[in-house]
Amino acid sequence: MRRTATLFFPLISILLFLSPLSHAQSWTPILDDSRAIDWSNAGIPGGIPDRTTVCATLSAGASASQINSAISSCPDGQVVMLGAGTYNLSGGVSFNGNSNVTLRGAGPMQTILVFTAGTSCNGASGDICLTSNPAWYSGSNNVNPGGQDACNWTGGYAKGSTTITLSNCGSAPPAGQMLILDQANDTSDTGGAMICDVPGQCRQNTGGNNDGRVINGVTHSLQQIVKIVNVSGSGTYTVTISPGVYANNIRSSQSPGAWWPGQITMSGIEDLTVDGSNNTGSHTGVSFYNCYECWMKNVRSLTGGNRNHVWLTQSARVVIRDSYFYGTQRGAEESYGVEPNETSDDLIENNIFDHVTSPILFGQGTGLVMAYNFTTANVWNNPANFMQASYESHNAGSMMNLWEGNVVNGIFCDNTWGSSDLATYFRNQIIGWQTGKSNQTNAVVDMSGCRGDSYIGNVIGQPGYHTQYELSNTAGSSGQCNNTLFVIGLSGQCSGGSDKLSEATLMRWGNYDTVNGAVRWNASEVPTTDVPYISGNAVPGDHNLPNSFYLSSKPDWWGASVPWPPIGPDVSGGSGPAGHAYAIPSQACFNSGTFASSILNFDASACYTLSSNGNPPPLAPPTGLTVTVQ
Repeated sequence: MRRTATLFFPLISILLFLSPLSHAQSWTPILDDSRAIDWSNAGIPGGIPDRTTVCATLSAGASASQINSAISSCPDGQVVMLGAGTYNLSGGVSFNGNSNVTLRGAGPMQTILVFTAGTSCNGASGDICLTSNPAWYSGSNNVNPGGQDACNWTGGYAKGSTTITLSNCGSAPPAGQMLILDQANDTSDTGGAMICDVPGQCRQNTGGNNDGRVINGVTHSLQQIVKIVNVSGSGTYTVTISPGVYANNIRSSQSPGAWWPGQITMSGIEDLTVDGSNNTGSHTGVSFYNCYECWMKNVRSLTGGNRNHVWLTQSARVVIRDSYFYGTQRGAEESYGVEPNETSDDLIENNIFDHVTSPILFGQGTGLVMAYNFTTANVWNNPANFMQASYESHNAGSMMNLWEGNVVNGIFCDNTWGSSDLATYFRNQIIGWQTGKSNQTNAVVDMSGCRGDSYIGNVIGQPGYHTQYELSNTAGSSGQCNNTLFVIGLSGQCSGGSDKLSEATLMRWGNYDTVNGAVRWNASEVPTTDVPYISGNAVPGDHNLPNSFYLSSKPDWWGASVPWPPIGPDVSGGSGPAGHAYAIPSQACFNSGTFASSILNFDASACYTLSSNGNPPPLAPPTGLTVTVQ
């Protein structure tokens, strides 16, 4: 049995998470261990907490400083409640290291926070900032070699290892805290999985790539954030971590290290609107910085910051779910929805992205699950005919992430800032097309340096538009590039030097595509030969696919009207190509919604099904600090 946990809107209980043990290896008959991890661990163990005790109630007219004061004074496990109304805020909301606090509104259509300025957020600047205090970053002296919050990682490199050895530490690793494991980027081709950001070799851009510690001029982009469970020893420490090591390429030649940047934990925002339309100074709408097991749910985010709606930085197990993201401030460069950057094990689930340029754009991250999200009308203003893909791996250092059940226009693994590896795409509808777009209208682009990706059970293509299955080193015509489903291994979208390993390590199994008009169970598209750090994958023995790679059963918020699973070669009767795809709940919510000035009148409690457990208890009367502003 999976552990059950609940997501609560006011007076609504929705079961979300189940135990990570029962189906942890649901991908085993299909994927080799070198390509996958236990994705059921993503998110908050036990789920988002149900908090009913209110420490402070504020009403419309409260200032940002009053909200911040209420958060600072709130006891552990309690709620700062924002009543219905519009809050015009000339400063940002900051948790400033306060853990175990919930900031809750009366609902996203009732509680509306309008920002004209933000908060510094340790240099990132945001409208709402959930950050530790102190908050070290990857360039701080404390967390670099010789610093008090850093060690050398000298043992326990094997994939799955839960015991590691740390030496040359500035101080003892703190049990109960999050720990960032990293290693130096590859500076030459490994012939297999590769995390590399050498200009001209592994990345197109010649500017600096500082996503991670830079030691002796080499960036440490490959990172995993774990929890320190136990520490023993002195000088040289034996450290038990959770979860175990994800990467299959950790080795002493790459100077593995470990560091801890400070931490805020178990704080979240819910049931409100964040409107950044009038704030051009903030980089981000909501920033999670050194945040462990934090969350954002049932939030309507309008326009976001001038870079993104949400930034996940040096954080882990953050949950972003049941929310709606609309618009951008720029409509082109750095106009992102959710931007994971130096993060692990986050769950980004059941969200709607509307008129966002890049709904989910990875700086880097490991072990994340992006599931059942719907994207529509991605904005790109120059040139106007260019289709910007919904999901993009953009920097060196993304590995072992799962994309499941999403409905999107396209997937893009680029090499702008470096190479990424070993992503899995399962039961998505990847259309490769968008109204009014004719350039880069591909379902999948895996550029050179993107290796070991797996596409299993997806529904791919736009009927009547795509004419070519693949453009790669061995197949296809560049003249049909924009009408091609898979563009693999090129240094540009349609041409340029080919990376033969991008194609040789790419796994495709059980996908329906509109060019062939059939489901492909093709053994030649299963890479059975070993390369460094990516083992050969056995050809699956049958055509059976599990319902999910991270859920053991249909989640209770799903509802009865949408089939489970909604997408895949074994699905029939849907509205998608050949009946293999139904509208997922977030898509159905958008399609059935009402709009004001083209923006969805969104509240998750009106869109998604109630749990069979019924409603949670009413909120307890406010206790402690109460602030009422007329």
